Amino acid sequence: MTAGAAAVTVDVAAVQRRTVRLLVLAQAVGAVGITVGVSTASLLARDISGSEKLAGLVQTAQVLGASAASYLLARLMARRGRRVGQVTGLLLGAAGAAMAVVAGVVGSMTLLMAGALVLGATTAANAAARYAATDLASPSTRGRALSTVVWATTVGAVLGPNLAGPAGDLARVLGLPELTGPFLVGGAVMVVAALLVQVLMRPDPLLLARELADDTEVAEGTSWGRALDAFSGRPALVAAATGQALAHAAMIAVMIMTPLHMEHGGAGLEVIGLVLSVHVLGMFAFSPLVGLLADRAGRGPVLLAGSGILLASLVLCGVAPEGHSWQITTGLFLLGLGWSFATIAAAATVADQAPLAARTDVQGVSDMAMGLTAAVAGAASGVIVGEFGFPLLATFAAALAVGVGLSGAVVARHAR
Repeated sequence: MTAGAAAVTVDVAAVQRRTVRLLVLAQAVGAVGITVGVSTASLLARDISGSEKLAGLVQTAQVLGASAASYLLARLMARRGRRVGQVTGLLLGAAGAAMAVVAGVVGSMTLLMAGALVLGATTAANAAARYAATDLASPSTRGRALSTVVWATTVGAVLGPNLAGPAGDLARVLGLPELTGPFLVGGAVMVVAALLVQVLMRPDPLLLARELADDTEVAEGTSWGRALDAFSGRPALVAAATGQALAHAAMIAVMIMTPLHMEHGGAGLEVIGLVLSVHVLGMFAFSPLVGLLADRAGRGPVLLAGSGILLASLVLCGVAPEGHSWQITTGLFLLGLGWSFATIAAAATVADQAPLAARTDVQGVSDMAMGLTAAVAGAASGVIVGEFGFPLLATFAAALAVGVGLSGAVVARHAR
């Protein structure tokens, strides 16, 4: 079908609206599956391994799995479209959650790590959903479309950590270890999100965008080669991917060790879950405003603002005492807000700069780099806190936030 024929037979604006509505619904549901286990993942790893230094490894494994899955799902989407990639990632994540439950029952750190790796596929699928919202969007509305899907995560992400207590109660009723409950609930929710995408994402936005552009064939060469060609000669694209990776790494490093820092001061599971909910609120609740700002003020200035917010948050986290305090609550909120500014502006730049023929390849490599950087930071966070304490971890994350600011300056200079 030619581009002209497609325009006659398909109401692109209507398809875009339906796609965004579906992605909003799927993200709201799927976010519960991802975040419900965040507040207990490090605690379960500590109990199984018997070491606080290893507590951050399960979250690191999930981030590493998300990194690998980002690239693999992008290759799948390049061939089969967004729907197949999204459903595959969600179902793999559900399988990983089931493995984590079994690991808690048998006390196997190896199985828990393997489950976390597979669970990362859902994180990758959720991340790719924000790009699916831009496939049919106009250049002047990409930031808003992308950020609307990011905002949808608020509903599930805020609810998720607060379900940790009830999920633990459910696990005890079923005769399972308390800390496996969040993974049990999360896996079930991921299956529901997969069913929603499978039934409702029709037509596929990426395949339709190619049809409208009269470009239904996948470009020649390897996925990796197409991505590298796209990055070559586009400094704003390189800077955006770098800034996104550094912002995510700074957030992950501090967020995954916060439960331990609070527990050391006597904070209970419910309070820890509340603070993480506030953090997640900062990550997602203001996304539409951030996306609108990125469309109107420009990607670079918003990325620079994200760097400044991250630095302010890390100062508060660095001085926060163990246990529950206003410093850790405010710091975690600002950590999420700074992440929102930085990653929305960076992702919008990636959506702007990536050519259609290599769109999923560029997005997959960008998300893979984000995941790898965060995995390294997450692994280092446990060692840093175990050897030197939480304040030094905040200082380490602050150095990453400075890199976000430098990336924003490059985007502001070169993006069109």
